[in-house]
Amino acid sequence: MVELDVVTFGEAMAMFVAEQPGPLNKVEQFTRRLAGAETNVAIGLARLGLTSGWVSKVGKDAFGTYILEALKRQNVDLTRVKIDEEYPTGFQLKSKVFKGDPEVQYFRKGSAASRMGIEDFDADYFKSAKHLHMTGIPLALSGKTRDFANNALLTMKRAGRTVSFDPNLRPSLWRSEDEMIRVINETAAKADWVLPGIEEGEVLTGFSKPEDIAAFYLEKGVSLVVVKLGAKGAFYQTSTDRGLIEGFHVEHIVDTVGAGDGFAVGVISALLEGLPIKEAVIRGNAIGALAVQSSGDSDGLPSREELERFLNLYNEVRKHG
Repeated sequence: MVELDVVTFGEAMAMFVAEQPGPLNKVEQFTRRLAGAETNVAIGLARLGLTSGWVSKVGKDAFGTYILEALKRQNVDLTRVKIDEEYPTGFQLKSKVFKGDPEVQYFRKGSAASRMGIEDFDADYFKSAKHLHMTGIPLALSGKTRDFANNALLTMKRAGRTVSFDPNLRPSLWRSEDEMIRVINETAAKADWVLPGIEEGEVLTGFSKPEDIAAFYLEKGVSLVVVKLGAKGAFYQTSTDRGLIEGFHVEHIVDTVGAGDGFAVGVISALLEGLPIKEAVIRGNAIGALAVQSSGDSDGLPSREELERFLNLYNEVRKHG
């Protein structure tokens, strides 16, 4: 069995990005790309040279084949992905915008990925990884995927592995906001590293200041909380350390979707490599800044060389004022 640095799981979809701005019902041409928070992280880690595995189900259809081929090209391990003969692969439409977040319409109800349950869980495969990365999305898709997620988290914690958790809130997938907040917070409390956005943190905790959001999760037993602040950077806090790390200036933002996943790639990869938390957050900010400069959710995620070039250039600019 392959040994992994990081394992993750969730739903991937075919994504059709509008070629021109305006309402989706008016758009005539789209470009197909890959979408999925967890696949973004798996791809980003693989591009940095880490071994990443992604677990899911896809339909026996063109979209499913496309997803698997796209991930194989990125060297993501897919040995525990199952092909469902009955249920389809989901897809989504995304608008083109020049400012702000794009409109996204999902066609994922009853998808193959939403049928993934405990019977699809391979404990040995998960435990072959040093680290588990989770998002809140599988918790919302169905009761089956929620059970899978809880089992994965419990298995990895019992095996002494570290777990990172990005809430990645999708309110439209939940029956109520109260349920979303309760389930997300229950799961976050069991993780080691929690990575909420500032707006997510306010919804989940009721606090608007990053230090209060961090304290909320630290009091529940989490060892590290990093609150993403968008262009302002990120705030991190542990039981013994805290700091605000400024973001990288980006002249032209193309698409903000996927920036949080890029941030997670930076933080996870750096911490697994033994770098200090401050350096991990700087790397997260850097990859997030690179991610917003392309239209695909994972297109802007850098190779190791591209990341080092970006950081070196930034450091030179700062040095010379």
